[in-house]
Amino acid sequence: MRYPSLQVRGVTVAQFPNPPLILAFLAAVVSWVASDGSIYVVARAVFYVALTVWAWEEAAHGVNAFRRTLGVGGLIYVVVGLTTVIG
Repeated sequence: MRYPSLQVRGVTVAQFPNPPLILAFLAAVVSWVASDGSIYVVARAVFYVALTVWAWEEAAHGVNAFRRTLGVGGLIYVVVGLTTVIG
């Protein structure tokens, strides 16, 4: 899916955040505000799921090598983050 973007000579340099990234950001803000309790737990779960969806979309369908690399980095971040949360 294509989102509005800023291109210079055919290279995408900026793009409006897609819905999973917006959701991940909002969930992160909620988890920072509600620093404990069930709201925090749900917000962190939503954050990790939304960030995983965003990272997978970027890694698999990114418009250029930088965006695909950014997606792989996001997936690594999720794996490391979940490893520290679980273990």
